[in-house]
Amino acid sequence: MKNILVLAAALVIFVFTVNAQNQTLPSIQVKSMEGQPLDFKTVAEPGKITVISFWATWCVPCIKELEAINEHYADWKEKYNLKLVAVSTDDARTSKKVKPKVLGYGWEYDIIMDENSDLARAMNVNNPPMTFIVDGSGNVVWSHQGYTPGAEEELEAQIKRIAGK
Repeated sequence: MKNILVLAAALVIFVFTVNAQNQTLPSIQVKSMEGQPLDFKTVAEPGKITVISFWATWCVPCIKELEAINEHYADWKEKYNLKLVAVSTDDARTSKKVKPKVLGYGWEYDIIMDENSDLARAMNVNNPPMTFIVDGSGNVVWSHQGYTPGAEEELEAQIKRIAGK
């Protein structure tokens, strides 16, 4: 009986992983940090690896993750033909803090506003930080929830694998 439960749990994890991958980005209306509307499906550019990081101004691990990535971002952009899109899940009350936070840290990421959490729901983001990698064909090929120091090394390993380097 115990072996059957272990096997069933492994099968559920496998099916979830397979379903989480080969997913494409949803066509959800979001806004740029400047308030311009855009279809989220268009943020992944053909032929380019796109890292999508869901974050919030009140989320300390989110800020730590984006800061850790920022230390490598210029190198990764060049080395792996990559771009990062940071999706703020701040609601209407806290979204006013996004631009000052981004400018204060000097992040050069594309910043997307998801004030109603429509995009977060569509991508099954329950709690930030959550990071996705989209390959050059527009498929979500990796995801990770949470942040611990050094997680950016695992992120780079996945980017490197996807880039074939």
